[in-house]
Amino acid sequence: MNQAYGFLEVRGLVCGIEAADAMLKAASVRLIKQITTNPGLITLVLEGDIGSCRAAVDAGRRVAERHEALVSEKVIGRPESDLALFLSPSGKRKKP
Repeated sequence: MNQAYGFLEVRGLVCGIEAADAMLKAASVRLIKQITTNPGLITLVLEGDIGSCRAAVDAGRRVAERHEALVSEKVIGRPESDLALFLSPSGKRKKP
């Protein structure tokens, strides 16, 4: 399995919650982080295999587009291991 990260950035908490629900139902992924960069701007971070992350981000994008709240989306396949430092809640490297 190739690890990947999926990112979806939306405007609005309710849209973020609905998008997260759709993403988690669409594919076998884990929601590893939710980042609020300023009031009303939510970034959802997923982890899973690349196909699952792509399917999940696509599902979340459809929700955000319905609400006219899509800001950005990205799937990163085979991420550099140090990227986990940025994404972990504690800022510590995950054990392999």
